Amino acid sequence: MTSSDPITQEIIQNSLQAAADEMFAAMRKTAMSSIIYEVLDMGTGILNGRGELVCSGAGIPAFVGVLDKAAKMIVAKYKQPGDIEPGDVFTTNDPYYGGVTHLNDIVVVMPVFAGDRIVAWTANIAHNSDVGGMAPGSLSGDATEIFQEGLRLPAVKIISKGEPIQPVMDIIMVNSRMPDILEGDVWAAIASVRIGAKRLVDLAEKYGVDTFEDAMVAFMDYGEKCSLAELAKLPFGDYELSEEQDDGQFFNVKISISKGEFSVDLRDNPDQLQSPVNTSRDGVMVAAQMIFKSLTDPESPCNEGSFRPIRLLTREGSVFHAKEPAAVGFYYEIELRVYDLIWRCLAQHIPDRLASGHFASVCGTFIGGIHPDTGRQYTIIEPQLGGWGASPERDGNSAIFCGFHGETYNCPAEINEARNGLIIDRMELNTEPGGEGRFAGGRGIKLDYRIRADDSFLTAGYTRSKFPAWSLDGGNEGSSNYVDVIRKDGSREQYSFVSGLTMNKDDVIRIVTGNGGGLGDPRQRDREAVREDIRNELISKERAREVYGTID
Repeated sequence: MTSSDPITQEIIQNSLQAAADEMFAAMRKTAMSSIIYEVLDMGTGILNGRGELVCSGAGIPAFVGVLDKAAKMIVAKYKQPGDIEPGDVFTTNDPYYGGVTHLNDIVVVMPVFAGDRIVAWTANIAHNSDVGGMAPGSLSGDATEIFQEGLRLPAVKIISKGEPIQPVMDIIMVNSRMPDILEGDVWAAIASVRIGAKRLVDLAEKYGVDTFEDAMVAFMDYGEKCSLAELAKLPFGDYELSEEQDDGQFFNVKISISKGEFSVDLRDNPDQLQSPVNTSRDGVMVAAQMIFKSLTDPESPCNEGSFRPIRLLTREGSVFHAKEPAAVGFYYEIELRVYDLIWRCLAQHIPDRLASGHFASVCGTFIGGIHPDTGRQYTIIEPQLGGWGASPERDGNSAIFCGFHGETYNCPAEINEARNGLIIDRMELNTEPGGEGRFAGGRGIKLDYRIRADDSFLTAGYTRSKFPAWSLDGGNEGSSNYVDVIRKDGSREQYSFVSGLTMNKDDVIRIVTGNGGGLGDPRQRDREAVREDIRNELISKERAREVYGTID
């Protein structure tokens, strides 16, 4: 056997994938927060000694490109002999120090040693329910700088030679309104990277360090080869798009596809905002990586090599490359705008790979207060389901998470009602008009949360509210994302962005997510498909006649 033996390399790669998946399972089974163990708002990965992504476990697609950036920050920061030792564990949550996303997302990273050499890193990331800041749940639309959004962990060591650094742990916990939950989630993350490190040490010992490292290099090179092969099948050229946003700003993108390079230019965009709707450059790179992977080689695992053809151009100080201390709490909506902007720009040119627009918002919903049964603080964090766009072959999917948040699950009503101070009254498909076409966009949802205690709160940040999912080839646009607050007295209020809204007992928070965009002339839709929609009460006969013409 030699280090270049392809069979051995494949076995090692599959073993790395198994280790990443075991890390994911360990974290899911031991975490305290339902946003982690039910929704699976998390991700795991394995990196080489330089912090380059080798393989990832399950979880949110947007987290695939986060872990390597965090590990590279730690590698760059801790350069002196003795800075990194066996048994150490590091953490960051700060986008200005390798955290990429926002302060709720804590990244935990552990070095893997072979002798006195670091041969790999294990890492994970998960959304934590409360890390301090000006508002419960650590997200507020009123934040104007990152200091208001919670405790910042700038790539620091939390475990030294296998033992916790207690003062650091104490600082983390005392800053949370839910310290016991946060402590449990942090230790779940530590357990996850430890089990991954153990598996990698065993792997390196079994096959030899040189063979182990050669296998990682080979697989990254193979990832690049696959991406380049698929990139060559895309239409070469220069494309651009300008799109108005819900707040009246215009976002612009220029894309150049050529042999060996996928260039995304976002320099011509608005300055960063005095609000939490900004993102880091690393976060924008993640958005570019997601759409690039979808266009090129979506079936194979992701690694550093998969993304080598991407060239990203941004302007520091813009919403897509925020400078410290810009607030970034709702970073995910900005990254989704980049993802969707690239998608829409290319959809007309690559119709066999890109469908009509989907509801394109995480629709992050944050509800909290004092639990009426336990007297303890609770905070729920829920991304919502929505409608996906139609393709040239079929209708869009209904009630699926957005492109940013795939491979996650909605929290079961039973868990929400048992753990949190509310009741789930209903969850059903959204039957509002929108998304009609030869092939129809998928349906969003309507979900009712009924509050059980006074002085609760609601925070939400939805985009694609004013401008719904875009259509293709003469189809109809989808419908809007919004929150409908129904007070106990029957009065109603509608929001797309709201922060810290007071909710009282028996008030209802109705989530309405959008239908995806349609594709093709609605009057060319199959008559039986229209009748089926009527039978399933997805569309009224009157609306069907208006949009599709004669249906009898």
